[in-house]
Amino acid sequence: MSIVDNRKAFHDYFIEERFEAGLVLEGWEVKAIRAGRAQLKEAYVVLMKGETFVIGMHVSALPTASTHVKPDPTRKRKLLLNAPEIAKLIGKVEQKGYTLVPINLHYAKGRVKMDIGLAKGKKQHDKRESEKERDWQRERQRLMRPKG
Repeated sequence: MSIVDNRKAFHDYFIEERFEAGLVLEGWEVKAIRAGRAQLKEAYVVLMKGETFVIGMHVSALPTASTHVKPDPTRKRKLLLNAPEIAKLIGKVEQKGYTLVPINLHYAKGRVKMDIGLAKGKKQHDKRESEKERDWQRERQRLMRPKG
């Protein structure tokens, strides 16, 4: 079940491969995510010292968050992946044109997980082409619908 989707990722990138990663979260963050107060629009994934981190993911604290915790809504959060997956990502990202983008947050067996995509950037004409294709599919569905 998806919590938050990053629609901008599909608009700006060709997603070539997907990976499911766990997140290292604090208690208030889990509560806020369950309440739907997370945003992936400006987020991106980086590799540092053989580890993956998501930066720019905004999780706004609930007003009932404990008083002794100073919530930082856009802190750097560690992603949990297997060593072979990280090695593969490092190899691909070092190639020209590849980047890592967060695709969505979802639940898997009661845990909050993030899908990240190995992506290549789209050029402006590719974005226009995708939009034309989407419009044509919508129009085709409308024409195929039975009248009545």
